[in-house]
Amino acid sequence: CWMRLPNFRAVGDNLKDRFDGASRVMVSNSDRVRTSSNAISSNSASSNSVHGPRREGLPRRHRYNFQLKPYNPEHKPPGLKDLVYLEPSPPFCEKNPKLGILGTHGRQCNDTSIGVDGCDLMCCGRGYKTQEVI
Repeated sequence: CWMRLPNFRAVGDNLKDRFDGASRVMVSNSDRVRTSSNAISSNSASSNSVHGPRREGLPRRHRYNFQLKPYNPEHKPPGLKDLVYLEPSPPFCEKNPKLGILGTHGRQCNDTSIGVDGCDLMCCGRGYKTQEVI
């Protein structure tokens, strides 16, 4: 017997589903407490710690010692397999030399494509002009 990798399409579909459902989080240090040895430990054994759930009876060593909390307090905390992000991506439609973003003004697009090269997506809802070159 041997292990097999899942089909590539299944992996891609799973990652895309997680990406579409990703939630913004913030790092919380509020669960930290100092122990008598002056090391930091956590009061919470929550499932969204960086190291996963705590196993009962075993001492817990925390390397980073922080919890991921939802950025929006009305949302539930992320699960172990949830995809999360700390900051939203910068807007790529407008030029931002400080971040090395060239923007999409003046770029050539495909007005029949629904992909990333399509005018609807690339022009960021600004509208676009088509030009036929012969």
